[in-house]
Amino acid sequence: MDQRWEDAVFLHWRIPVAAAAARMPPGVRADVVDGSAWVGLVGFRMHRIRLGAAVPLPWLGSFPEINVRLYSREPDGTRGVVFLSLDAPRLAVVLGARAAGIPYVWSRCRAVFTDGAEPAHGYDVRRWRGGAGSSFAVRADRDATADDALSLELTARFGLHSRSGGRTVHVPIEHGPWPLHPATTTHLEDGLVAAAGLDVHGPPESVLFSPGLRTRIGRPRTVPSP
Repeated sequence: MDQRWEDAVFLHWRIPVAAAAARMPPGVRADVVDGSAWVGLVGFRMHRIRLGAAVPLPWLGSFPEINVRLYSREPDGTRGVVFLSLDAPRLAVVLGARAAGIPYVWSRCRAVFTDGAEPAHGYDVRRWRGGAGSSFAVRADRDATADDALSLELTARFGLHSRSGGRTVHVPIEHGPWPLHPATTTHLEDGLVAAAGLDVHGPPESVLFSPGLRTRIGRPRTVPSP
C-alpha cells in the first residue's frame, strides 16, 4: 500500500518497562528508549491510500486516525510499533484491518485546525461503543527542528508487530525521515491511553508535530516463535 500521513501530532509519556512488556506479542520485547518504555498517543490524517502505487481509494482512503502505541524490538534488533488501538471513522477500513489482526476501532474522528498568528493542529475522537475518546491539540515551532535522539527514536519506526492467524508478524513500513518540529500542547483531554489499560500522569514528556510524509507498507513476514 502507498499512502500519505499528514499533520501528525505525537504525544509521548514514559511508562514502566514491565507495563509495556506485558503487551508485547510473542517473539518481541518492549523497546527501551532513553532508559524507559514509552506509550504514544498519535493523530494524523491518512491521505490518498493506494493499493500498490496505481489503484487509488479516493473517499475510503482519506480519513483521520488516532492511535495508541508501544514500541517493540525483535531479538535481531528489528524495531517496530505495537498498536493497542487505532481509531478511524471508516467502518470498511476498521473491519478489514481487524480481520488482519490490527486493533482498529470504529469512532467519530475529526482533524482540528486553528488558523491565525499561531496555528494549532489537533484531533477529536469519540468511540461509538463505550464512549472513550480524546481531544488534543498542539502548536508547533516551525522555525525549529526536532532532531534530538529521543525524538528520532520515538518516530523513526519502520514496521509494526502484530498477531495474525495465531502468529506474530512484522509489517515493513518504508518512509523517509519525518520532518519534525518541537511543539507545545494547547489542549489535552485523553481517555484512550487509559482505555488501553495504561496509566499516565501529567503532561506528555515529548510533544512533536510533522506536516507529514509519504509511506509504503509492504508484505508481512512471520516473526520466529520464542
